[in-house]
Amino acid sequence: MIHIKDIAERPAKADIDAVSKFSPATIHEAQGRRGALSSRLKPVDYRMKLCGPAFTVKCAPRDNIMLQLAINYAKPGDIIVVSAGEYEEAGSFGDVLANACLAKGIGGLVTDTGVRDTLQLRELGFPVFSLSVCIKGTVKETIATVNDPIIVGGETINPGDIIVGDADGLVVVPRQEAQEAARLSQAREDAEAGYIAAYKGGKSVIEVSNLAPVLKAKGLVVDI
Repeated sequence: MIHIKDIAERPAKADIDAVSKFSPATIHEAQGRRGALSSRLKPVDYRMKLCGPAFTVKCAPRDNIMLQLAINYAKPGDIIVVSAGEYEEAGSFGDVLANACLAKGIGGLVTDTGVRDTLQLRELGFPVFSLSVCIKGTVKETIATVNDPIIVGGETINPGDIIVGDADGLVVVPRQEAQEAARLSQAREDAEAGYIAAYKGGKSVIEVSNLAPVLKAKGLVVDI
């Protein structure tokens, strides 16, 4: 028998808010270049962003019965994260289910299969990140698990981990590492602000990045 489980432990709102201030790219770099989901997963609209705890669900390819159960049981602010076998030829989510999500206050959807009704999804503004866009319908047959660890986009995602997404892609932050990820991301942004100020002050990229000794060690000779 398979039981529907809630997220065992959601991150604190303060931790979600702290992480949400930064882009997935910044967080990925700050985490030691960890946590980036496959670049094949993209938002259906570049303006879409999401940040919240992962409500994980396993689906069979071309089957969305478990996704519908996840929508039913997810809490406001949750990001539903679907593992469906990286199957591109299915439109497992569209405007009708997006309206169901909006009515519940769900924070977004990440899926490694296809979605459809993208024009309506853009108009609704519900954040959807998917592997593909496909008009082909799905069945409702196979029972699987909710809120167990899954692999999506090459990354292990545990229920309650924080998912952050924007136009460039997605990153996962382990729930227990949220505060440290935010601290390191802020340090990275501060450093980058210093680089930009140095460029505006007239310094070259070689000076700012301290490339001279690196280039010399590699035998680069400049003839211009």
